[in-house]
Order: sequence, then structure tokens, then C-alpha cells
Amino acid sequence: MNMSSENKRIRKSGLKKALLATSLSGALIVSAGMGTYSWFTSETNAHGELKGGMLELNNGTDIEQPLFDEKQFSPSQLQYGSWVSLSNTGDLDAHLKAIYNHSIDKASLDAYEVGYMAMKYTVKPDQDAYKDSKIALDNLFNGVTNERSVMKSLPNDIEVSGKIVTQKDADSGEIVLGEGSEDSFWEVEEGQYIDLMIAVKLDESAGNDYQGARYNASLNVIAKQTDDGAKYE
Repeated sequence: MNMSSENKRIRKSGLKKALLATSLSGALIVSAGMGTYSWFTSETNAHGELKGGMLELNNGTDIEQPLFDEKQFSPSQLQYGSWVSLSNTGDLDAHLKAIYNHSIDKASLDAYEVGYMAMKYTVKPDQDAYKDSKIALDNLFNGVTNERSVMKSLPNDIEVSGKIVTQKDADSGEIVLGEGSEDSFWEVEEGQYIDLMIAVKLDESAGNDYQGARYNASLNVIAKQTDDGAKYE
């Protein structure tokens, strides 16, 4: 082999090595570059919180207004109670159950007739509305059964309920005003009020057994959710 052929072989071998090195270098560059590409992205998140609602009457406090003022009571007299206010101060709709309990220290409860008049509202009525309600309650005791017929002077945004109530068990002295969950009047939304007046009449046939008798009364109002299955507890 002459020197010229040998030189050609060496140069060709060197060229192959150079091309191979260049090819490997390019492959490494491409391989390294595969991990550095950047894609446009976007992201969003959502958050939430649930808070237990409040079922609350009169800010959770007892009513300070007494049901009745201290008065002398005699047969055939009708004694009007004070207006007491029930307010939904929670943030849940509530269905009320008003339970009136009364007792006497002697004789019998049978001689006492109990009735009530109530107004449900958001904006407090004026004094004329309370006067008309008292007249309506008087009419109920005198035999007028439709209290709404004498309440036409009240604004349309005031709902009225009233009746003479009787008790199933005279010995227990417990009377439910309205019909609990069956009476939509007693369902109050947040910020609504029910003003209630109770009146008691002693029968004209009550004899001397009732002289000096002390009649005691209390009102217990409990609320439950308006959802199906809710209970008064």
C-alpha cells in the first residue's frame, strides 16, 4: 500500500469519527432539549364553607311582658291579657307551637273560657290595628266566629288568626293555640313577628267557690324547622 492510499484511508476514518461525534453531539442536544419545552397552562380553584343556621326566638330570652295584669276577676267578666311578641330572630324559617297552660288553686277550670287573637307581620302595625284586634277578640267571645270579617281595616301585609280554644283534657290545663304544624299562620320567616293576646272569661254561672280563687297561666312557645320530619324538641 502506498502512502497516498494510506493517507486517504486515515482521512476517511477520521471523517467518519468526526461525523459520528457530531451526530452523537446533536442527539445529546436534542435529548436534553426534550425536557425544557414550556407549554401554556391555566389553573383555577373553588372553595366553600357551610355554616349551621340559627333557629332562635326572641334572641333566646324569655318574654318579660306578663300575660295578665293583676286584676280582680268575677263571673261573666272577660279579662284581656297583654300583647306579647314572638319574633324569629334566627336565620331559618320556623314553625311555632304555642302551648298555654292554666291552673286554679280551687274549684274547676271548666268555668274558664280561653281565646286568643294574633297578628303576624314584618312591619309593626299601628295602634289602630291593636284596637281592632281587641274588638275582634271580644266578638269571638260573643259568638262571632269569623274574626277576619271585623279586621278589614288592617293592612294587607298583616295576617290575622284568632279563636276560642278548648282543651281536650280539662284536668291537664294545657291548650295548644293553633294546630302546630297544621296551621300555616304559625310559620314565621326570618324577621317576622307574631303579636299575641290571650283573654279569659269566667262563666256567669260560677258560684262562691270561685271567690278568692287564684288563676295562674303561662305560655310556652317552641320552634322547629319547617322541613319535613322536623320535630319539636
